[in-house]
Amino acid sequence: MDFAQVVRRRRMVRNYRPDPIAADKLERIIRAALRAPSAGFSQGQSFLVVQREELRRRIAEICGEPGYVVRGFDPWLSVAPVHVVCCTSEAAYHERYREPDKLASEGRERQWPVPFWYVDAGCSLMLLLLAAVDEGLAAGFLGLSEPRTADLKELLGIPEEVVPVGLVTLGMPAKDRRSSSLSRGWKDRDSVIRWERW
Repeated sequence: MDFAQVVRRRRMVRNYRPDPIAADKLERIIRAALRAPSAGFSQGQSFLVVQREELRRRIAEICGEPGYVVRGFDPWLSVAPVHVVCCTSEAAYHERYREPDKLASEGRERQWPVPFWYVDAGCSLMLLLLAAVDEGLAAGFLGLSEPRTADLKELLGIPEEVVPVGLVTLGMPAKDRRSSSLSRGWKDRDSVIRWERW
């Protein structure tokens, strides 16, 4: 599949067949996600891959799947054969930018205009989503917030300095109910793309 096709086919899928994912496909998807940029090559992004059914079911409970099903949607998280918890570490960026080649002229750590640990995590996340499509799979994303994040960290033994930014589900797609948000349609190109000046 060429890149343009991969981009066009990428969408958030929230229902899966139970078919397992071949280990070599899963390995290629994760390796592709690691190719994302990271400021100063800090490499603060990390991934926790969960395949065990009992853990996936517990994650689904923590992330509120029962309430999702009550609203008329298919079980999503519990049926996806693979969960990938996408994580970042702010500490890794501060550590890297305290090294001699990254210090500001005054010998201090540079100021961060934006939290690049989240920017880089987003880049990794997008590569993961696109790699899944390239492997003929579907993927969905669930953002995490407190107290879900704390419960997930405890369940999976995620270290204190590592922040789970989201959960990606992977698998073979089953018929799902498309998001009502899609009815908004695409914004006009001229409202989001400008050339030379705003």
